[in-house]
Amino acid sequence: MSPLTARSSGPMPGRMMQMPLLISSLLVHAARHAADTEIVSKRVEGDLHRSTWRDAERRSRQVAQVLDALGCEPGDRIGTLAWNGYRHLEIYYGCSGSQRVCHTINPRLFPDQIAWIVNDAADRVLCFDLTFLPLVEKLAPALESVRHFVLMTDRAHMPASTSIESLKCYEDLVEAQNGAYAWPSFDENTASSLCYTSGTTGHPKGAVYSHRSTVLHAYGAALPDAMGCSSADVILPVVPMFHVNAWGLPYAAALVGAKLVLPGPHLDGKSLHELFEGEQVTFSAGVPTVWLGLINHMKANGLKFSSFKRTVIGGSACPPAMMRTLEQDFGVEVIHAWGMTEMSPLGTLSKLKAKHQALDPQARHHLLEKQGRVIYGVDMAIVGDDGRALPWDGKASGDLLVRGPWVISSYFGRDDSPLRRLDGQDWFPTGDVATIDADGFMQITDRSKDVIKSGGEWISSIELENIAMAHPGVYEAAVIACKHPKWDERPLLVVVRKPGVDLSREEMLAFYEGRIAKWQAPDDVVFVDELPHTATGKLLKIRLREMFKGHVLPGG
Repeated sequence: MSPLTARSSGPMPGRMMQMPLLISSLLVHAARHAADTEIVSKRVEGDLHRSTWRDAERRSRQVAQVLDALGCEPGDRIGTLAWNGYRHLEIYYGCSGSQRVCHTINPRLFPDQIAWIVNDAADRVLCFDLTFLPLVEKLAPALESVRHFVLMTDRAHMPASTSIESLKCYEDLVEAQNGAYAWPSFDENTASSLCYTSGTTGHPKGAVYSHRSTVLHAYGAALPDAMGCSSADVILPVVPMFHVNAWGLPYAAALVGAKLVLPGPHLDGKSLHELFEGEQVTFSAGVPTVWLGLINHMKANGLKFSSFKRTVIGGSACPPAMMRTLEQDFGVEVIHAWGMTEMSPLGTLSKLKAKHQALDPQARHHLLEKQGRVIYGVDMAIVGDDGRALPWDGKASGDLLVRGPWVISSYFGRDDSPLRRLDGQDWFPTGDVATIDADGFMQITDRSKDVIKSGGEWISSIELENIAMAHPGVYEAAVIACKHPKWDERPLLVVVRKPGVDLSREEMLAFYEGRIAKWQAPDDVVFVDELPHTATGKLLKIRLREMFKGHVLPGG
């Protein structure tokens, strides 16, 4: 029978090369096709360090060799407490590319939380910047799983003495390797990185990303209706690399071969503006609080941008006034975005469709102030109390569900699944309440969980309430979010005193000292005779939010 007339009894297979989507392939691509494109880092040591994608690929291979020499096996977790810098980038790629799991840890958490996270992840190696040496010295005795502590600096900046036994120097370890390492090929569904997210109750939970999910997320992030990254860009992620992998920018920059500028710990308005101008940055991303500091510095000094054209703002809602200031006063396009750790994190970005260009400016801004539309790879739905899908009319409000190849199916170390079934498919419940209009623009209207989002970081109201309830003079306590002009939201503590107890605001706030990170503690305390409850005895926080919606925080 002729091949032209042959018929198969089943589906016809494609005849394409089988190449797994691996994180190392992003770096190899950048080193081959953008070899001399710069990676610029403002180091913890204070100077400006320049390298290239070619350098990054070579040194990442050396990092892989270092992990081999330290006895790390495939699947071992490698923890980092580090700012945005070239060494952190090398660990990103050297760790994941060699089948280990890169575990970025938020250093802004309370020390006890950090210790719990390191032990829960069973990190074998902990790499950290000089900034965090005192913190790690304090934590080291409690980090049961860590076998090697690596200070991310050179020999000249190693401490003369330290309480950490056998503290290793990052540059010594890297320079001892020759880089003759071949990136292995393996299943693209292998774990690549681990990020912990704070929940409303209990301990933080780990989101485990795969090579496949990370590469697909980088593709999605670079799309024109998303971040719109290209090789012509100079990208400066202000969002930390310990905050959901800097929203995927270390991978998207390699994918397109863009120049990457890493600010280290220098996140004040003056330092950022100097770096933006000195390196001719075109694109950035960060939470609203960072931009507020930069805007205030520029206005106070009559400064402008010469190259900066657009930024993604997420982590918490961007105030419309900030969007207008960046666009009208400084010529920067603001791309409003929404996502979460469980989504790697990108979900929606606010970009207009062609038909919206004809709208008047006010109508266009109204759309752009929403959290935006999904990019390919993510789908979303809103459901009512009965679990049924609600219409996309911009009015119906319901629980927001998402699904996609870079959305988690379960948490690290947990057998239970958070997924919900809808129309025969699995969906992840975000914990947010939203509306979606006919054009797919989503807007968050409320939060079904009671965490507080301050400057892009989650604060657990339950944890704050538990601390308050430990005070001998407190009968009952509740914590709600209170609006703040700089941080978006800050915690307000509402307390019912025990009968006959004289408890002051100052005494109550002082009770949090040493029990939680300073930035997580409540900003203010109000005392009431009783708290509102539901018929089943649960705190009625909706009523509390109504009662104190006009409350002005100190300094607010």
